[in-house]
Amino acid sequence: MPDPTATDDSSVVSRGPRRVAALLTGVQALGLLGFAAFYLYELAVGEGSDPVRVVMSALLIAVFGVGLGLVSRAWLGDAAWPKTPTIVWSALLFPVGGGMIQGGLRFLGWCLLALALGTALVALASKGVDTLAPEVDGDA
Repeated sequence: MPDPTATDDSSVVSRGPRRVAALLTGVQALGLLGFAAFYLYELAVGEGSDPVRVVMSALLIAVFGVGLGLVSRAWLGDAAWPKTPTIVWSALLFPVGGGMIQGGLRFLGWCLLALALGTALVALASKGVDTLAPEVDGDA
């Protein structure tokens, strides 16, 4: 009977995509938090036309940034749930990237599309928690 506390190389390899997914979602979370801070900066220097709209937009963007930060943290642990929100968020970024490309921000749009595609692919390639646990033969 294998030792359930023993680690082998397969569990390290299985965690690789989870760590990459954590990194990529963390980058997206930091980007959103930076964008929220930029909105507030624009308001502080007088560029915002409607202060209430700017503050509420920054707050909403910050909520999504914190949410992605929690998803990123979940990827580092043994949580089984971060795959779905990561894929859904990445899917939502495709029209945003396409809109940026059409709007003249080609470099940023392509970077966003590459980040979204990479994150979705890594999330799809990640193993679930049940496949990370060592198998134990026999009845418990």
